[in-house]
Amino acid sequence: MADEMVRRAQSFVNSFYGKRTGMTVEENGRTGWTTMYALTRALQVELGITSLSNTFGPTTLSTLAAKFPVLNGTTMPSENFCKIIQSALYCKGYDGGSLDGRFNPGVQAGITKLKSDMGVIGLSPGSDLTPKVVKALLNMDAYVGVNSGSDAIRSTQQWLNGRYLNRQDFFVIPCDGHNSRDVARSMLLAIQYELGMADGVANGVFGPGTQAGVKTHPVSPGSRGTWVSLFSAAMILNNQPVAFTDTFDSAMAAVVRTFQSFVALPATGNGDFSTWASLLVSYGDQSRKGTACDGVTRITPARAATLKAEGITYVGRYLTNPLIPRPENLPEKMIQEGELQTIADAGLRCFPIYQTYGRDASNFTYMAGRTAGQAAINAALDHGFKPGTRIFYAVDFDAMDSDITSNVLPHFKGIQDAVADDGNRYRIGVYGPRNVCTRVAKAGHSTASFVSDMSYGFSGNYGYPLPADWAYDQFVTRKVGTGAGAIEIDNNIASGLDTGQNSFNPPRPAKPDTRLDPSVIEAMKTDVGTYMESLGYPNDGGTRAYQHWKCFQSTVVDHDALITELSNKYNLRKALVQTSAYWEMRHIDPLDLAAWQATILAFNTTGHFEDTSTGIAKQRGQTLVGAWNHCLRQGLVTGRAIGDQTSAQDKYNAWKSSYDSEASALTSVFLIHLWDIAGKPPGDADTSPAMRPPRLDYVDEEIYDILRRYQGFGEPALSEAKKRMGLYYLMEKYNTISRNL
Repeated sequence: MADEMVRRAQSFVNSFYGKRTGMTVEENGRTGWTTMYALTRALQVELGITSLSNTFGPTTLSTLAAKFPVLNGTTMPSENFCKIIQSALYCKGYDGGSLDGRFNPGVQAGITKLKSDMGVIGLSPGSDLTPKVVKALLNMDAYVGVNSGSDAIRSTQQWLNGRYLNRQDFFVIPCDGHNSRDVARSMLLAIQYELGMADGVANGVFGPGTQAGVKTHPVSPGSRGTWVSLFSAAMILNNQPVAFTDTFDSAMAAVVRTFQSFVALPATGNGDFSTWASLLVSYGDQSRKGTACDGVTRITPARAATLKAEGITYVGRYLTNPLIPRPENLPEKMIQEGELQTIADAGLRCFPIYQTYGRDASNFTYMAGRTAGQAAINAALDHGFKPGTRIFYAVDFDAMDSDITSNVLPHFKGIQDAVADDGNRYRIGVYGPRNVCTRVAKAGHSTASFVSDMSYGFSGNYGYPLPADWAYDQFVTRKVGTGAGAIEIDNNIASGLDTGQNSFNPPRPAKPDTRLDPSVIEAMKTDVGTYMESLGYPNDGGTRAYQHWKCFQSTVVDHDALITELSNKYNLRKALVQTSAYWEMRHIDPLDLAAWQATILAFNTTGHFEDTSTGIAKQRGQTLVGAWNHCLRQGLVTGRAIGDQTSAQDKYNAWKSSYDSEASALTSVFLIHLWDIAGKPPGDADTSPAMRPPRLDYVDEEIYDILRRYQGFGEPALSEAKKRMGLYYLMEKYNTISRNL
């Protein structure tokens, strides 16, 4: 809702400072970061700072402290300076009086209320403003409860502000009733200050000195004082139902025991070091030994014996490695042949992890989720995981809360839809920071969490409690064993919610493709149609020329014998050709059909050839000639060379063949893929380096590149190839079933 006083503040900062700061804001009466940045720049102008910034950083703070250590009715330097303070008060929701540049009673009452809400009213008299309070006034933090914030957390935040604000590196934290990154850091600073660390030494990091100090301050029933206050504050910030207090009583001990049981610590009811650590940092006490691990190294019999001796029961291993096998690409990251049997023979259990490229939000979308869901299912079946296994899908980046809303949740909805379309044979788990795991579970997209608590600096771990549905808690990397049994692992605490698997079906080897079994065709058609509908392509074709059933029939069913024969001949998966051809045919529209007729007419009447993409696989004459001649030179086809790529007649003949014959077009998809794999010659529109020779076990990186190269270079080929990946894995699902019957 727009606020008239905020609008006036925006008008003021624009009219007096817009040209001087190089920044204006929309005068809409709504507070936001842009308005706060503009006010910060205006303050910097008044302070004589020439290098302006949106950030109220050390230079702004030190300059303000040097010139005006206290701001009040006596020391306020100018009307405009006062108007900046008044404007900030309006934007924070406090009374700033009239926007008149006077430190009037309304301003004084607003500042007093602000300081009371912050918990710092006792640090400076009445309405006096100190530099750190001014800094806090010019940000978007709230000092009243918002969004159902906890009163207990808010009281804790106020206590921390009131006790520690005068320390050098402690700044006003929100008092909104919610834990956060800044609040979590403030707790660590408070611990360090109480340990006696000097300003400049205390840094808010749970390092060796802090850990050693905390070990000397256990609390238990009967304890009193500041350390109990800190302990109760840490419990409250972890959403534990205790009162903020300086007395450790039996009620506190009961809640501590419940918390300890939840995080898999001995339930003593005492605030020992391990409990302190679990309250203060996501990874907790790293001297613990967990009964689970995950890693990127093959489990051999010797390594399995090492893990068993370390007390490990559950081993997380990756279903795939999306990258081409090279030493730098962790060649043993994916489960290796015979490895699951080795794990089972050693009395260990395996839980599968699926991870592709997910290092930033852009890799997480609904479409990518559908792709991931089907790819993980295919890989789990290949390795022999039985129905009911839970697959943990990885979100291995520092996802902001907004990233989770915009990208991660749609991604997991895509995974959920793909798994549902497959009959829910596997369960869905999520691997990631605490906030990711909690929100994915709350949305109903997962059934258990594998928490990346070792990534302490991730925003999604800093200030968030351990998810209620945690199954594995990753907290430290260790090297264990010697000689042939040496292995590096990420050690995890196991809650018992997930227990992995110790019995597996025979793995599905990489067999050559066979004809599609008649029993799978109808289900395959339905799944492909559903996937395309999820991308916005209706089964009735919409504005396109062909309906789904016709495209599926022409590119998958009618020529299955030919596609199978050529797949075996060229050592390429059928799914690559089915995907490229089906995708292109679904994109043919009436304008394409008209353009093809115009091309035929023009060539027959004038001899002019307008090279357009034609036929069910939308192939250009120049590409067809180049692919044929390349394959002829390589001995992959027999016949005569087709002139060259500059001859209109030669290009038209090849073009017309693909236009007239579905079989010719599908054959040419194979040839174009082979040419792309070899790397087109310099000067071609899509010059790319040669790939590994044709094979049946291409990894994600290569499959994506083959599909991308078929369409072209740059956009839209780059983004559309990601969509084709999901289609590929659906096609491959049913080809795999057929070749394993």
